[in-house]
Amino acid sequence: MTARGAVERIPDKLYFRIGEVGRITGLAPHVLRFWETEFPSIRPEKSKTNQRVYDRRAIETILLIKHLLYEERFTIEGARARLKELKRDKQELAAELTKATATEPKTMLVEIRDELAALSRSLRE
Repeated sequence: MTARGAVERIPDKLYFRIGEVGRITGLAPHVLRFWETEFPSIRPEKSKTNQRVYDRRAIETILLIKHLLYEERFTIEGARARLKELKRDKQELAAELTKATATEPKTMLVEIRDELAALSRSLRE
């Protein structure tokens, strides 16, 4: 179990349904669907049953977008422009992807600390 907003490791699979992507990235399905409309690089395929299926590259892109929006505090327009820049420079893209996934455990620890502090306060009351 992960804290809300935390990232799980990406399992070694070819395709993932939207619920799995949500668990992996710590994002709600409605956020993923919205980002599909804002970022052309996120275009999941549709299965025979018309369900969205994402590949590993899409999940990595989603994690990078999440990092740009939530950690680096870009606007959606700014994140879109930054993604375009990164696609031109593959080395910088790789470094940014590493940074995006490396900062997530820190975020998770901060959330756990805050939850423990809240529990401690409620127990004292």
